Amino acid sequence: MKPDFSKYEDGLIPVIVQDPISNKVLMLGFMNEEALEKTKAEGRVTFFSRSKQRLWTKGETSNNFLLVKDIIIDCDNDTLLIKASPTGPVCHTGADTCFNETNLSFSLEKLELVIAERKNNPAPSSYTSSLFAKGINKIAQKVGEEAVELVIESKDDNKEKFLGEAADLLYHYLVLLQAKNYKLSDVVNMLAARHK
Repeated sequence: MKPDFSKYEDGLIPVIVQDPISNKVLMLGFMNEEALEKTKAEGRVTFFSRSKQRLWTKGETSNNFLLVKDIIIDCDNDTLLIKASPTGPVCHTGADTCFNETNLSFSLEKLELVIAERKNNPAPSSYTSSLFAKGINKIAQKVGEEAVELVIESKDDNKEKFLGEAADLLYHYLVLLQAKNYKLSDVVNMLAARHK
């Protein structure tokens, strides 16, 4: 991938940011070569701010980062499409997107990204960050506790409690995977290999 930054007088190319799950367009920004290299190196979208005249990582003040999943160049090598998962509202107004669209789709992949963000950039008020701080033994213990609670609830007919415990187990399981530096996709690949 070799973007042609020389096509524009200011050396900035347009960048469209799209949610990889919902396919909503989140925002449009501009990058110079340095911004692109920083984006690739750190896995967070960094633009060149025309108003501030400097590199600007989306989320540097709000902590609402755009976590890069894929970078695609167009056929003329002068525009980028970045598929990135937001860790919060994208627009400075607090809206999900800069086009005032809602982007409420939820998935295990998004949850997994939030868990990874809490591991790599701990937040003092985050329960997830506190689990990582306590270490692998505490995380594994929580998975065991949640599994037992799910088994207990499965013996009754309370849908809300059963699904609540199932959600708790799944969440803590994703935390355990992240603590072991694995992803849910690694487990899915294992299941797929067994399915053959």
